[in-house]
Amino acid sequence: MKARITVITIGVENLEKSLRFYRDGLGLPTQGIVGTEFEHGAVAFFELQHGVKLGIWPRKSLSHDTGLPLCSPSPTETSLGHNVSSKAEVDEVMAQALKAGAVIVKPAQDTFWGGYAGYFQDPDRHLWEVVWNPQWEIPE
Repeated sequence: MKARITVITIGVENLEKSLRFYRDGLGLPTQGIVGTEFEHGAVAFFELQHGVKLGIWPRKSLSHDTGLPLCSPSPTETSLGHNVSSKAEVDEVMAQALKAGAVIVKPAQDTFWGGYAGYFQDPDRHLWEVVWNPQWEIPE
């Protein structure tokens, strides 16, 4: 398998609420909700870097499409990492997420490995790490 991940889709309870969080609160670019003409088709995509997209899709639709039963999500199953260029930028993104309605799980602080990071949860409890790694150069 070649590393060609182009979409990361997360299941959400309320598509409109999650759209507002990511678009209005975090400022991620999107064309809004598409696919409403299809049963279980309503979804929104956000442009990330290098053609990668973040998708938000109702959990019920994801369950229907996969045939897997709808069950309680666990916020510690995955985390999405948002790498930034400085400690100050970590603090800025964490403050933006809080203002957008995120729950701060772990305030930004120095890490054991020499970086600086904090965690927040979106309205559906998906875990995001905002991190500055002094070993990584982040292109603008």
